[in-house]
Amino acid sequence: MPAKLYCDFFGHDYKMTKKVTNHVKEYTCTRCNKQLTTNSNGKLIELTPKYREINTTLERIYNNRLMRSKRKTISSSIC
Repeated sequence: MPAKLYCDFFGHDYKMTKKVTNHVKEYTCTRCNKQLTTNSNGKLIELTPKYREINTTLERIYNNRLMRSKRKTISSSIC
């Protein structure tokens, strides 16, 4: 049975494939490889090139803030 037909009949089997931030994640169906992400309201939407670019930028900003926060914690614990 083709994967798309299987998913149409039984539903998708989504697994988290990427954690962009604590609130934004990307999911992929293990059968048909359909990709979803969470939008600003927390609902699952299709992962389009536009949302992929948004997630990449959001991930970069999130990681930069996380690293800055870690550096501040380390430097304040040394003093």
